[in-house]
Amino acid sequence: MEQEYSVQLTFREQWMDERLMFNDYNGKMRYLTLTETSRVWMPDLFFSNEKEGHFHNIIMPNVYIRIFPNGLVLYSIRISLTLSCPMNLKLYPLDRQTCSLRMVSYGWTTDDLVFLWKEGDPVQVVKNLHLPRFTLEKFLTDYCNSKTNTGEYSCLKVDLLFKREFSYYLIQIYVPCCMLVIVSWVSFWLDQSAVPARVSLGVTTLLTMATQTSGINASLPPVSYTKAIDVWTGVCLTFVFGALLEFALVNYASRSDIHRDDMNKKDLERTVSMDCNDYEDGPNSFNMVRSNSTKPLMRPELMMSRDKMSQIIHQPPPMDQNSCWKSWMSKFPTRSKRIDVISRILFPMVFAMFNMSYWSTYLFREGEDEEK
Repeated sequence: MEQEYSVQLTFREQWMDERLMFNDYNGKMRYLTLTETSRVWMPDLFFSNEKEGHFHNIIMPNVYIRIFPNGLVLYSIRISLTLSCPMNLKLYPLDRQTCSLRMVSYGWTTDDLVFLWKEGDPVQVVKNLHLPRFTLEKFLTDYCNSKTNTGEYSCLKVDLLFKREFSYYLIQIYVPCCMLVIVSWVSFWLDQSAVPARVSLGVTTLLTMATQTSGINASLPPVSYTKAIDVWTGVCLTFVFGALLEFALVNYASRSDIHRDDMNKKDLERTVSMDCNDYEDGPNSFNMVRSNSTKPLMRPELMMSRDKMSQIIHQPPPMDQNSCWKSWMSKFPTRSKRIDVISRILFPMVFAMFNMSYWSTYLFREGEDEEK
């Protein structure tokens, strides 16, 4: 994107030159036609924001001059121009751009030459105008006289208001980025022992997302501010990168779970061996202890009835959110599995919240620009 636009137009201007008055022979001669512009005086008009332009000479030069009996001169020419159009790309590709066409007198000041728009439809646009990525919403005519050290010069301008067609970018950028982010979540549903599959999936989606981001930025001019498309691609790239980091965390937690299971197994074996050694001392030790304890541990008046105790035992504990969460997480005994399960819920939820904030923010700002 070179921040320019091309236009092909038929330019017409009229002025009065009394030196060219002639006899029409009672209306028999309506006007004279010339094809050589050097034979008459012409205003020294030029396009101030022109970058490149050329005339059309096939099959004959597309230019003519009509001179009417009262000295009125009509000049018409067909030209193609490439004009500069500074753009504000903060809302790209949800943006609207205003491009101008400026026509200025080069040497004659307003004391000698003044440009005026023709009254009644001064600018005409062809019907069914088709542009590949923009829609011409409207155009405005105005004056833009400029003052310099040598005087004030007359100027006319046309502001063309373009709206960018979003459907192309929705299909080519936004939908593929969403698909890449969703594909990166597939690793959460793979077994934690499938290391090659999860690593290859994360790296492939990350490289694809980075390639698409660089391709988007290659077609845009380098600017100092952040564009709407930069926010989208940056967040999508962060989600894909986060999915890859999630597997690294799962792999580390899986190795920690294996180490913890080994330690628990060794502790259990050590406890069983100690119980066996205590049993070898004989059963009389237990009987001796029981026979010596003749006093009850609690007084009878403080002891509860058997029915009341059974009611307390069988009464279901109150359920709250924390207990529901703990009971659900208890279905997944290992930390690595818990991380995968939490990621399956957390990543889509955060991405949905980002979509809501992104579209509400930029569509609202687009509506504000349209009102202005």
